[in-house]
Amino acid sequence: MEAAVAVFGLLFVLFVLAGVFVTVKAVKAAKAGVDRTVAQARRTVEDTTLRARQFAQPGVVGELAQLRLSLRTSMRATQEALHSGSSEDASLSEAIGLFERLSVHGHELDDELKRLEREPDRATIADRLPEFRERLERITHSAESLRWAARDRARKFADDDLASLSDQIDVESGALRHWTRVEGAEDPLREPVQERRPGQGQRQGQAQGSGQASAGSGNSWGPDSEDPPAITAAQDPRTQPSYPWQKAPRTEGTTT
Repeated sequence: MEAAVAVFGLLFVLFVLAGVFVTVKAVKAAKAGVDRTVAQARRTVEDTTLRARQFAQPGVVGELAQLRLSLRTSMRATQEALHSGSSEDASLSEAIGLFERLSVHGHELDDELKRLEREPDRATIADRLPEFRERLERITHSAESLRWAARDRARKFADDDLASLSDQIDVESGALRHWTRVEGAEDPLREPVQERRPGQGQRQGQAQGSGQASAGSGNSWGPDSEDPPAITAAQDPRTQPSYPWQKAPRTEGTTT
């Protein structure tokens, strides 16, 4: 009895622990989904604000917004290209590591440009814009190099796979079109050809014609008139013909 209680208690504890584990995993997944949704919404709001500021506030503020928007767009496109291709190509792991190091410089530049938007000294900002533009070009150029290299690699693999597939399809198509049979005697699908001797066809035709003629001369519903009957009926002696060398037949009821 005590053993059964201990087993039930152990099972209850295991069920509780499993429930707690599943609950924690579900909460973490929900939290990660919420964080991802919030971050995506924040990026969308910031991008929309930068686009609006780029056209609504010309000058230094508008140019800063343009630099930030170009930086964010280039870095995001490179990140998506590398991470989407890493699931199929493990060689992109090193490129992803390089991009993460490049992202540190990109975040520093974005934060610095963001602080300059609240700077009241517009003249100093205008003097430093060429420096920021040069840094932006170096970062975006490196990001574009990684992005296009990953795309070219994926396209090269796709072209090689397509070329191999085309060759296989050509071979299979040729095999499907090869329906000509071998004209040798060992071919099991070849129809046997019978040799005919001279006059054999004429003799066969005459035999067939005579057989058809003999078959057509008789009636299908009775024996031929020339054939003898199968059973000979008894003939009346009075109807039989008499000859001079024969005695007259004896009739019943007469005495000699």
